[in-house]
Amino acid sequence: MEQPTQDPTVEGRVPAVMRAAVLTGFGGPEVLQIRDVPVPVPGSGELLVRVTAAAVNNTDLWTRRGAYGLPGQPDALAGWRGPVAFPRIQGGDIAGVVVAAGDGDGDGRSAVGRRVLVDPAIYDGPGPDANPVGLLGSEADGGFAQYVVVPADRAHDMTGSPLTDEQLSCLPVAYGTATGMLERAGIGAGETVLVTGASGGVGLALVQLAAARGARVVALTAPGKGDLLREAGAAAIVHRDAAPEATADAVAELVPDGLDAVADVVGGALLPALLPTVRDGGRWVIAGAVAGPEVAVDLRRLYLHNVALIGSSMHTPAHFSRLAADAVAGRVVPWVAERHDLAEIHTAQARFARSAHVGKIVLLPAGDRRP
Repeated sequence: MEQPTQDPTVEGRVPAVMRAAVLTGFGGPEVLQIRDVPVPVPGSGELLVRVTAAAVNNTDLWTRRGAYGLPGQPDALAGWRGPVAFPRIQGGDIAGVVVAAGDGDGDGRSAVGRRVLVDPAIYDGPGPDANPVGLLGSEADGGFAQYVVVPADRAHDMTGSPLTDEQLSCLPVAYGTATGMLERAGIGAGETVLVTGASGGVGLALVQLAAARGARVVALTAPGKGDLLREAGAAAIVHRDAAPEATADAVAELVPDGLDAVADVVGGALLPALLPTVRDGGRWVIAGAVAGPEVAVDLRRLYLHNVALIGSSMHTPAHFSRLAADAVAGRVVPWVAERHDLAEIHTAQARFARSAHVGKIVLLPAGDRRP
């Protein structure tokens, strides 16, 4: 199949082969392999994007391990939405430059040369409030490669954004997920919100975005990261204790009148321990379960106190459009913790898994690593 037409004055000829990190099955690091693969060809309504930066997420590690489980089978090997078609190129955080459009797509052709931020969600239908039912890097090939094909309406124009491509690549999954959590829980100015896992990708995004909305943010994190989280906008810091009850006591002492909301990406035993610290009419929004997917909850803490428990998976198109506008205006500035060449993806994922960083770990498929 011929390569699509492109503007040679912008990017030059699109090569036939690219370098990519290819997931060959569920398992350890050995199932993730650097390979030369064909450059994908955009169809009607699609764009070919040269990837300039792609960030690492928990989703990548969990998908590689098959750690999402299945309904009624929590230990079954599965991706985010169940089966994964291998081989698969992972990577949902994508910033880059449009280099080609599908044949006959006049509107898409006008985007060639444009710097873009990619919404990685695959939605269940049209419209601004559609729900995500898939993800680039999971249900379709993603950005851990030199090129990726994306729907034209998911490539948001970043012309004029003061953010670097590395910073832009930090936004889609973490900040998109955080925006979805804040929107679905209705968290706004004047409210006190506890953010769990506050130094991680989504946690740090929650701190920054909630503070920007005027909320009072209490950040729950490991010792040694408090100063950075205060710089990000946290009003108070609680150090996570090995005993969930001790953590809950520290939160209750700090916020005696109760929390308006909890934005949780941790789950596990912290949920039942901290639930009594939420005031009547409060909200608990959850988008992760790194500390464990199964918990025992006293339902009386919910219905007797009118506390809403809200599941939040990624974002809607409307949520992502709001995030893209923030990126163009420079209202949110992500932190890049580390940079790695694509060939160093195993190192990048291992360092990500240690959780010693604050911010995002970014891969550079073009090999243009800077200090």
